[in-house]
Amino acid sequence: MTGETTPNSLRAVMEQLNAAEDARTPPLTRKAKRARTVARLVLVQALYQLELTGTGVETVIREFSDYRFDGDIEGETLAEADEAYFAEGARAVVREQAQIDAAIAARLASGWRLERLDTTVRAILRAGTWELMLRKDVAVEVVINEYVEIARAFFDDAEARFVNGALDGVAKDVR
Repeated sequence: MTGETTPNSLRAVMEQLNAAEDARTPPLTRKAKRARTVARLVLVQALYQLELTGTGVETVIREFSDYRFDGDIEGETLAEADEAYFAEGARAVVREQAQIDAAIAARLASGWRLERLDTTVRAILRAGTWELMLRKDVAVEVVINEYVEIARAFFDDAEARFVNGALDGVAKDVR
């Protein structure tokens, strides 16, 4: 068999697939990346609100769209948020919550239940798991890094490490 008829190496095939994927999904601009980061933070807040108030997802999306995206958090304007990404995430987490919660629960220590976690930590893990499970176009490293940073904004390093470990485990299970 000559080199011309030999199948491509696995590395060559992977490079071709990655190049094709990159061609389909152009890299985000700096502004678009920032908009996604803000959307993730707002998504965590919305999931927190959904759990505490029991309000419907469409009501919360509308409230954020009508009132909250005009505001700011500690000087960060929410108007920069990718509202469509936020809304997609909120709807998907509510719709797929049983599957998302099962993926998270599988990565908790023996004897721990999801309900035992802080509400904000649950919101962070649910949002991160949504992206890992259903947004395969977003790199694992990006998802984990973004939600670890969100955890650091609310908690100390222990919770951020916990979020990192849990999302890393979920990523290994779903990707």
